[in-house]
Amino acid sequence: MTEKDNFSYLTGGLALVMFLAALVDQVGLPLVQLSVQSGIVVVLAIGVWSIHGRRHWRITRLGLLAAIIVVTGASLVLSHMALDLVWLGTLLVYLVMTTWTATRQVLFSGPIDANNIIGAVCIYLLIALIWATLYMMLVVVDPAAFGGLDAEPWFQLFPDMVYLSFITLTTVGYGDILPVEPLARFLAFAEAVVGQFYVAILVASLVGLRLAGNRR
Repeated sequence: MTEKDNFSYLTGGLALVMFLAALVDQVGLPLVQLSVQSGIVVVLAIGVWSIHGRRHWRITRLGLLAAIIVVTGASLVLSHMALDLVWLGTLLVYLVMTTWTATRQVLFSGPIDANNIIGAVCIYLLIALIWATLYMMLVVVDPAAFGGLDAEPWFQLFPDMVYLSFITLTTVGYGDILPVEPLARFLAFAEAVVGQFYVAILVASLVGLRLAGNRR
């Protein structure tokens, strides 16, 4: 992986893990927790090696990845809300750092090329996963935060939370899963605002710069 094609790998990995999580949920395969967590860990590893960034950022993300793997092993043996929150909290920090590192590469890595445009798509997916993680953390603490969901562990709700996040980010809002509690509503409208500004400002600017560079 180089800075000329790294976002293709990460974007493909993110899309694949979301599809596989939905497939596991659809067919009701056993070992759902192991499947979801293993898929996420693999994609996180791709993220570390595809987006290098500054040395201390990469070392920190490697440390977070190691912590996620350790907590994954512990959560497979022990079932406890605190472990779920530690796992999701570590995942959240990792996603935020990766999004920041990816944004720096997209905006400050020289002329806009196809990899930068794919990187903008990758950041959009990462933003949706950040909010999905926030939703899952909220559900762990308050199972009644969202209407339309069954009382299930977070890893079984992962496809639902990813679905809710993308539907909110794109402001489609089907209404089958609804934020009920005040904090859930705040997170929902904050994500909708971020999604609209992201597309209107960052993506449009990148495409415009790309077209201007081609004309020159």
